[in-house]
Amino acid sequence: MNGDTQRNNSITGGECAPADLARRLDALESRVAYQEHWLDTLDEAVAVQERRLSQLERINALMQEKLRDQQRALQDTDAEGPRPEDETPPHY
Repeated sequence: MNGDTQRNNSITGGECAPADLARRLDALESRVAYQEHWLDTLDEAVAVQERRLSQLERINALMQEKLRDQQRALQDTDAEGPRPEDETPPHY
């Protein structure tokens, strides 16, 4: 046997009929198509999640800023001391 024949047999797993090779090729093409479909589906899912994550991060940043503003406002009102309307009238 020469080197070319030996290499061909090792690649195809021995001597195969053309119909067997065609079936194997069809099966491989089917697998590749199925995998491509799932890769596209997963890619779209990741893109949707990335957009949603960005949106949630923006909302989180806004909420944190609002919370800080409210805390500052509370601290400012506490620092002012008691207001006249907060004091109890003398008859109580």
